[in-house]
Amino acid sequence: MSKNTKPLTPTGELTLRTLAMPADANPAGDIFGGWVLSQMDIAAGICAANEAKCRVATVGIEAMSFLKPVYVGDVLCIYSFVKQTGKTSISISLEAWALRDRIGEKLKVTSGIFTFVALDENGKPKPL
Repeated sequence: MSKNTKPLTPTGELTLRTLAMPADANPAGDIFGGWVLSQMDIAAGICAANEAKCRVATVGIEAMSFLKPVYVGDVLCIYSFVKQTGKTSISISLEAWALRDRIGEKLKVTSGIFTFVALDENGKPKPL
């Protein structure tokens, strides 16, 4: 790494940390992308509900590219921040990073933007 290159670091607040387990993997030991996506949705929901101060529901996910695999034994760390708020919706920016073998190298594995709608007690969109 050159003197002018900074190491990559996560953007946002650490919102969720979880251990990738054998039940979440295919026979080769790679964690299913759907499991990673699910963990990101959970983290985004935590962030969105905190901002909205009410129940929220996922209404959209922007395209995601998986940059690196997640393996059994990795700790998946998901960082989030509020990207934008609308009348009833909130967009959450997310980055997922893996800690290899729980303590090793930290690698960015994917990122995305999840959009949520704020809901009232009847499950109808509610102004923020």
